[in-house]
Amino acid sequence: GLPRSLADWLRGVPFSFTLLAILGAHEMGHYVVARWHKVDVTLPYFIPVPFGLGTFGAFIKMKSPVENRRALFDVAVAGPLAGLVVALPLLVIGLMTSPVKAIISGGAGVQEGNSLLYALLKLLIHGQWLPGNGVDVNLSSMAFAAWFGLLVTAFNLLPVGQLDGGHILYALGITSRWIGYGVLGVLLVLGAVAWSGWYIWAALIFFVTGLEHPAPLNEITQLDPARRWLGALAILIFILIFT
Repeated sequence: GLPRSLADWLRGVPFSFTLLAILGAHEMGHYVVARWHKVDVTLPYFIPVPFGLGTFGAFIKMKSPVENRRALFDVAVAGPLAGLVVALPLLVIGLMTSPVKAIISGGAGVQEGNSLLYALLKLLIHGQWLPGNGVDVNLSSMAFAAWFGLLVTAFNLLPVGQLDGGHILYALGITSRWIGYGVLGVLLVLGAVAWSGWYIWAALIFFVTGLEHPAPLNEITQLDPARRWLGALAILIFILIFT
């Protein structure tokens, strides 16, 4: 057979391809729409780390201010939508190739969290609510990467600061800073009662993205009805994929 190290590298290809495709599509969504609105932005940067999932995600940097709320909304919503267009088919394929097995108590592995959308996809594909009755889906590397892509998308749609959700909320005219404090408080509570990883996301919001939102050059121009409906859809997507 292949040398162990090479075999391990090859087993990582589906995971790496899936995760980088989702993160890359998300950031290219921002990039293409930003350039369409003549906003000066960099190409996406990926943030590699030598442990865990191998990356902290990707980002683009805006080098010029956004002209108005419509441009701000378009750039913000394009990323999550583009990422989901890639993530959902890969998640379906991954789940279809992931067997349902008995849950081994105390065994090695990671128990992924459920979102409404993720749980419903498992129900449609495997015909049962999972985890349940002592069994759960044993995720393939593609399925796990796609699940993580949904988690990152949900994090980006949190309605706070300079995350995509914060941009969308600001463009819709909802600018209360107390929403940001509320989101931070909810994440801290979730970190205490559900999953300690939420502490890391809360720290990223507080120290990196911040709770404040800079104003575009023109705050007077309001969103048209089509964009408001799309904003409502983005909020619904956040509810469906929050883990």
